[in-house]
Amino acid sequence: MRKIAIALAVFALPLTVMQPAAADPTGYARELSVQRRPHITIYPRHRALSPNATRYCRAWLAQEYRISGPVIVPRQQCWWQ
Repeated sequence: MRKIAIALAVFALPLTVMQPAAADPTGYARELSVQRRPHITIYPRHRALSPNATRYCRAWLAQEYRISGPVIVPRQQCWWQ
């Protein structure tokens, strides 16, 4: 009986020590979620485009091989029409 109580105490101890991310006393996670994304204006450089030109983008996920192992990273290709 005593072995069972010790085993339960050993496994339950890490659960009582861990704190959820929402209980962050510094408020750092909350500050990141409140920040606004910056507004970016993009101007074409090389060609003279019509005033109605639109920038189109295609985005996908690609696998890269790194020292730590394969990683999925975002990729993007944009063009003006």
